[in-house]
Amino acid sequence: MKIERIQDAILPTIWGEFKIIGFKEKINDKNHVVLTYGKIDNTKPVLVRIHSECLTGDALFSLRCDCGEQLKTSLMLIAKLGSGILIYHRQEGRNIGLLNKIKAYNLQDHGLDTVEANHKLGFSADERDFTICSDILKLMHIYQIHLLTNNPIKVKILNDSGINVVKRINLIVPHNPKNEKYLNTKINKMGHIMPKKNF
Repeated sequence: MKIERIQDAILPTIWGEFKIIGFKEKINDKNHVVLTYGKIDNTKPVLVRIHSECLTGDALFSLRCDCGEQLKTSLMLIAKLGSGILIYHRQEGRNIGLLNKIKAYNLQDHGLDTVEANHKLGFSADERDFTICSDILKLMHIYQIHLLTNNPIKVKILNDSGINVVKRINLIVPHNPKNEKYLNTKINKMGHIMPKKNF
């Protein structure tokens, strides 16, 4: 188990009252948080969203990606359905870090797509470790989930690490002219499942 549970508290939001739970990686003390809403019944599949940290999209309202829209939509959907979990997976820029992400943005400004930019900087297309998320779920005694994601890699990694993804649910959010190339790259190069007719 790579992670330990630290503390929880009430987190009121515009969508309702969540509980926020702090987790810490044992090796490097890196922090992750989980937001839960309503009664979590682990005897049946739990609605889960794994949202990887994106400072520019989540907090600074960037139009370059769809991250901020995905975060808002996920929390709104969880609250609307009355129960669910959002894991805020703090691996910025697909785990290349904020400053490298800005370097990647600069390369994209000069014509590269997000995958090409990562490769140019010496990284793989996606450096994230989703087994941390499976450890979090196991610590919460959750082993069967409905996963809110467009990314089939998340499904495979969670299944392989002992979390039964009973159902994958598409997360479709509004797009804009600034993130059209980014979204098409996720579809065409990273295997994300989104209706292409929207782009």
